[in-house]
Amino acid sequence: MTTAVVICPGRGTYNKNELGYLTRYFPDPALLSAFDAERAAQGQETLTALDNAARFSLAKHTRGDNASGLIYAATLGDFLSIDRDEVEIVAVTGNSMGWYSALACAGALSPRNGFILANTMGTLMQEALIGGQLVYPFVGEDWRPNSGRRAHLLEQVDTIDQRDGAVLRLSIALGGMLVLAGNNAGLTAFEAEVEPLQDRFPLRLGNHAAFHTALQEPVAAKGRSLFPASLFTQPALPLIDGRGAVWWPHASNLTQLWDYTLGEQVTQTYDFTRAIAVAAREFAPDLFIVTGPGTTLGGGVAQSLILANWRGMASKDDFRQLQEQAGLLVAMGMAEQRGRVVR
Repeated sequence: MTTAVVICPGRGTYNKNELGYLTRYFPDPALLSAFDAERAAQGQETLTALDNAARFSLAKHTRGDNASGLIYAATLGDFLSIDRDEVEIVAVTGNSMGWYSALACAGALSPRNGFILANTMGTLMQEALIGGQLVYPFVGEDWRPNSGRRAHLLEQVDTIDQRDGAVLRLSIALGGMLVLAGNNAGLTAFEAEVEPLQDRFPLRLGNHAAFHTALQEPVAAKGRSLFPASLFTQPALPLIDGRGAVWWPHASNLTQLWDYTLGEQVTQTYDFTRAIAVAAREFAPDLFIVTGPGTTLGGGVAQSLILANWRGMASKDDFRQLQEQAGLLVAMGMAEQRGRVVR
């Protein structure tokens, strides 16, 4: 049997190509109906209606109150579709909002409670919309590690953050990318002061708030007031959080898990790179499965494995060679790869 770590994607992964994803792939119509009923009760458009829209709307589909529910459902549906007779899932992790999905996949939240949590937190963040995010790489197009470049960029971030009126922090360590968050003054200063790269970066992310920074404390506090620790149960699978800490089945302090999920996870840097390194070194899986929606997280996983020097990989070419030989990474958002792990 093939062993695998499952990785749940975060915001920004349900885009034009993903329209209809739930219709194509979600395996449990009754569960999707339950999610729709939850949203309808809140006066929100159902996931089915959003997913079956005639055309993709950047303004509508990427809003936190819509994107979070769509991404959570797509992720959970893919997780439920994995052939457990052929694939032994040894651990689950996620990126940013994907932490809520990972909680449900690992069994620390029921599918319904996981949906309510993800949908509510996405809605709260959209309503507050405090600050913003941008992305900037510290590795070249060959993906070779460059710790000096990373340190220099983080010094720039810290310098900007210390200026009057500016807030700028590391939001997510995402492989060879720095996801930065702050207020408009901080983000604009960084954009003005760094070298433009690849005709894309620095890339401001639309409909994104200053996730994983102290600016989100009001949202975290609201979440803690709405959701009790009793919502959580012992995970059935090892769960790797945004610090690289492992929550083990039958041995997790659920009050601490609640406190992390609605505290530090919301207001402090999310170290996805560390989570992937721990997944590789602690569980040594045959396969890394990135659930849908989307296919963009695969690069972050590959870069994180290169930064960890997993299986001696030191560049993009090394990863490509290993991928061709062993099929190390499966992106379920890609139809040709999805077939490797579904029933």
